[in-house]
Amino acid sequence: MAIDIKHVNTGTNNRISTPAGGKNAATTAPQSNAANNSSAAKTDSVSITSQAQQLQSVQSKLNDIPEVDSKKVEEIKAAIAEGRYKIDAEKLASNIEQFENELNELS
Repeated sequence: MAIDIKHVNTGTNNRISTPAGGKNAATTAPQSNAANNSSAAKTDSVSITSQAQQLQSVQSKLNDIPEVDSKKVEEIKAAIAEGRYKIDAEKLASNIEQFENELNELS
């Protein structure tokens, strides 16, 4: 099952900087003073942290991986149909117990 992480903590990984004085360019009224017009215009900028970039990279790689390994599914289906598929009851019980323990540790 794929996990969609596009919208997880979207605001926490972005750094937004505003012009000097902490004013947003969208809310700052234009000034008609000639001295201010000659200075360079300041704009807002956004930089994405390296952690966010890594998450984007991992997500794009995960999107390329199919959710189900069709080849493995077909192999198991064939083994069941031919009677070759054997279930190790002790291994199954051990895996269920381990899974239950991990779930208990989460709460």
